[in-house]
This record gives sequence, C-alpha cells and structure tokens, in this order.
Amino acid sequence: MQDTDAALRQELTALEARVARLEGSSPDAPEVRNERKTARNHARVDGGSTTSAKPTDVTQDDFWALTGLQAQRAEHPTTEDGIVMIVGSVTLPDGSPVAWQEATATADMFGEDWTGYAASFAALGHPVRLELMRHIMSGVHATAGLAEIASLGTTGQLHHHLRQLVAAGWVRQSGRGSYEVPVARMVPLLTSILGAQR
Repeated sequence: MQDTDAALRQELTALEARVARLEGSSPDAPEVRNERKTARNHARVDGGSTTSAKPTDVTQDDFWALTGLQAQRAEHPTTEDGIVMIVGSVTLPDGSPVAWQEATATADMFGEDWTGYAASFAALGHPVRLELMRHIMSGVHATAGLAEIASLGTTGQLHHHLRQLVAAGWVRQSGRGSYEVPVARMVPLLTSILGAQR
C-alpha cells in the first residue's frame, strides 16, 4: 500500500508540474490564473457537461484541476475507478504560507469502514469549535487571547472545546497555553468548509 501511495504521490506531483506548464507558469509561481469570475461560482460536471447557476461564467479553464486529475486517472491501475483529492495553497491571515495536497483512490475508500471517522467529524460539529479553529488559524494561539473572544464562551467552555479538538487531532498544543492547527489539517478543514457551503 505504501508503494501505491508513493507512486500516486509521484504521479500527482508530475500532474501538478504539467498543469503549471500548461498554464504558462512554474510550479513554484503563485496561482493567479485560477481566480473566479464570480464571487461564488458553484458548478458541477456530469458526464462531461457543465452546469452552473450562470453557465456563461464557467469555462473549461475553471476545471483545470479536475481535467488534469481525470487525465491522470486512467493512467494508473489503482485510480481507474476514481480518485479524490484535497489540494490547496493558502496564505493565512498572519501571512504564513500553507500548501497541502493529498489524494487516494476511491476503491480504497469504498472498501473500508467509515465509522472510525465519526469522532473526527463530531469534533467539528459544534459552532464554537469551528469558530475556535478559525481564530487559531487567523493567528490567535494563546488561550489568554482566545479567552478574550466572547463568542468562544467562558474559560471553562473554551478548554472543553480545545480538549475535544486536540483529542480528534484538529488542534495541537504548540507550547504552554498555546494551540495551533496542524498544517495537515488546515487545507482539509478549509475544503470541508467549502463543501458545506453547497
């Protein structure tokens, strides 16, 4: 399985480089070409056709990641039945850059028991915890600073929510009285928020 994951990661890195070349930029250049034409462009692809609230606003360039992923899908036997990917390049409000990419074959996902993920999702299932993570990712790391934010509740409530997030791996202690969201959780959290907007 590790060999499969390594091969998949290598192919995805190659895909990233190919997409960058097609877009006329280097893989290290910041993305400027993928800006959305509308404030919120909800679209989906079904059987090769595109549907959107405003079809005139959507072009195939809007689906550059999907097009590249579909091109790679048929080239590897483990992904011919499907692949899902989480990818993002973010500058946090404090100026820190974050880039993350992970992918897996859907056959692997459909073949496993999903009940083990319930605790991770449950930890996010409280509005205060989501707000807490937003503040931590925005640069408020100290519990003293977090306690000053009225929407996060009392100090006791704050610590309760922090414990739940730490136990699920969404947040970790970065020092005495200081917390952070691990890089490996930032982009997955943001993509989950994006998916919830549907």
